[in-house]
Amino acid sequence: MIHLSRREFTRLVRQAYRHVPPSVKSALRNLDIAVEDWPDPGDLDDMGVPGGNSGTLFGLYTGVPLPEREGPEPALPDRITIFRQPILRSCSSRSEAEREIRVTLWHEIGHYLGMSEEDLERLGYG
Repeated sequence: MIHLSRREFTRLVRQAYRHVPPSVKSALRNLDIAVEDWPDPGDLDDMGVPGGNSGTLFGLYTGVPLPEREGPEPALPDRITIFRQPILRSCSSRSEAEREIRVTLWHEIGHYLGMSEEDLERLGYG
């Protein structure tokens, strides 16, 4: 486990987002990216995380994936949440945390774009 302040962790999430290619960023509309310390217990239940083990969920996409949308743009943004404490508790170095943040962000962006868990696993973002 390593320690990074919430501010530093958020800075690393922003840094990871800056490395998303422009071709992918152009598809990201009406999307909020947030950092929370822990997942909400209701989110864990919805995800089927066994025993409410909040330490196993690093990120969460909430919304309607791009390919499933119909009609006008939704009023409220879709949301990607990156969970700080589970990531920090699973990493032993800053570089490992940076990598996990990057993988988690890409994983959740993949869900926004309509990718399945199997698609993401094949791409190395499982």
